[in-house]
Amino acid sequence: MYVGRSGARNRLLLLPLLMVGTALACSSDDEPDAYGNFEAIEVVVSAQTSGQLQWFTPVEGARLAEREKVGLVDTTQLSLQEAQMVAQRGATTTRVREAEAQVRVLEAQVSVARRAFERTQRLFRQKAATAHQLDQAERDYRTLVAQIRAGNAHRQTIERDAVSSDATVAQIRDRVMKSAIINPRAGTVLSIFARTGEVVQSGQPLYKIANLDTLTLRAYVGEEQLRTVKLGQPVKVNVDQGGGRVSAATGHITWIASAAEFTPTPVQTRDERANLVYAVKVSVPNPRGELKIGMPADIDIAVPSPRT
Repeated sequence: MYVGRSGARNRLLLLPLLMVGTALACSSDDEPDAYGNFEAIEVVVSAQTSGQLQWFTPVEGARLAEREKVGLVDTTQLSLQEAQMVAQRGATTTRVREAEAQVRVLEAQVSVARRAFERTQRLFRQKAATAHQLDQAERDYRTLVAQIRAGNAHRQTIERDAVSSDATVAQIRDRVMKSAIINPRAGTVLSIFARTGEVVQSGQPLYKIANLDTLTLRAYVGEEQLRTVKLGQPVKVNVDQGGGRVSAATGHITWIASAAEFTPTPVQTRDERANLVYAVKVSVPNPRGELKIGMPADIDIAVPSPRT
């Protein structure tokens, strides 16, 4: 079939337009549904006792297991305090035994004094004892009774001292146990704030750790997209690489905000600033560690098919 020069020229002019239209259509289809940044639960591990770090092993980038012992604060002074309190506890125990023995002696004496007092009362009624003898017998008896009460009270005071000593020893042993720095959760060390040989205080941060095997992508969706977002829904997560978007992994939505908020990213117009969005969290596996905290990413949300 013959085509004239004008027709061929028109076709050549239409070809770039068609290519531009196709590119625009593809770019509109590739537009992400939401943008966000990766984050992780970061735990700052602090010293629980004061003293010099005898040894401390965490380094940035190292992986630590849960309950792994990673350092030790000097416990020399605590050990000396414990030995002192244990010795005081032994002396207190001896004092308790002595007080109990004294009370037993007084109880034996008061039994004799009570019988003497009762006998003197009978003799006094029979006119065989004087009032002075009766008063003396009564005074001896009641003095011993009062001494027994005082002895029991003294014994109870010593026993309370023993209980207090036991509590102090338990506190010291707890501090000794907490002098060992135990890693609370498995993860990767992000930052360290102390070195071996430094003197640290109770509550001072030592290092920061986070589990990077699974990261959380906090993204924001508009109100019109909210109806298509469900808990547990799989989404495609993309990151920028080589000048383009690359699919990184498939994540699952684990949290959806219950209230709207203003657009959190920097905006340049007042209209954009007035837009309200909803935050969502997407759990993204990161077995090879390619995804980093703070890295920007976007998601493609698959619209669920309607039920028939």
